[in-house]
Amino acid sequence: MKFTKLHGLGNDYIYVNTFEEKVSHPAELAVKVSDRHFGIGADGLILIMPSKTADFRMRIFNADGSEAEMCGNGLRAFSKYVYDHGMTKKETFQVETGAGILTVELFPKKGKAERIRVNMGEPRLRRLEIPMAGDDAEKVVLETINVGGTHFDITAVSMGNPHVVIYVEDVKNFPVEKYGRMIENHELFPRRTNVEFIEIVSPNEVIQRTWERGSGETLACGTGASAVTVAGVLTGKSERKLLVHLLGGDLELEWSQADNHVYKVGPAVEVFSGEWPS
Repeated sequence: MKFTKLHGLGNDYIYVNTFEEKVSHPAELAVKVSDRHFGIGADGLILIMPSKTADFRMRIFNADGSEAEMCGNGLRAFSKYVYDHGMTKKETFQVETGAGILTVELFPKKGKAERIRVNMGEPRLRRLEIPMAGDDAEKVVLETINVGGTHFDITAVSMGNPHVVIYVEDVKNFPVEKYGRMIENHELFPRRTNVEFIEIVSPNEVIQRTWERGSGETLACGTGASAVTVAGVLTGKSERKLLVHLLGGDLELEWSQADNHVYKVGPAVEVFSGEWPS
């Protein structure tokens, strides 16, 4: 099976073009190829597939084999792959994801997609849309929860996948793995959740560390950065345009007042291609 490894700010995935390759058991394959010691090494597996409703379809499997609805960094790298490998000549096209059909816009340089702008769609804010247990409510903003005897004020946003945003004073030294794992599996979240730990730099700039559901801490998370942008507005801690510093690099975000959609701009990089024994 031929594969290509790409990353968006270090959030890396193994891509398989199912127009040419057959994948029978993607969940099992995701676990094997993602292993950084005995496999290729990645945060997960992404399948490039035909779609009946869009130009392409993307399926995402986390490193533990669970299927995710969406991944912003993964979608940017997906878009780079289909353009750079000649699967489309369009610089604007649509991709079917588990979070719906999303539009991407490419800014090529010398025939290669360098910067990619993704319309991440509208945030979903109702409690049951996240989803979270409890009585439905329009928004979950700075709600206090108990995690292992420690209290956190959480703001919940779904970008097609669930996110919890938590503001901390010193994110560099914060025990992300300890609390990320507990919050991911907290009883409030029937489908588990991604967790963003955020340090405010200014109203237009934050530092983000992400604990991803099914993958652990990753170097970047595009849907997470989108959720952080929305949460910043909901809590009054940041503006609608935001520069997000992640461990793997920077993303530019905007929650547009015009259409209520979140827009994200960032790079993607192809690392290498190879063959995986079938």
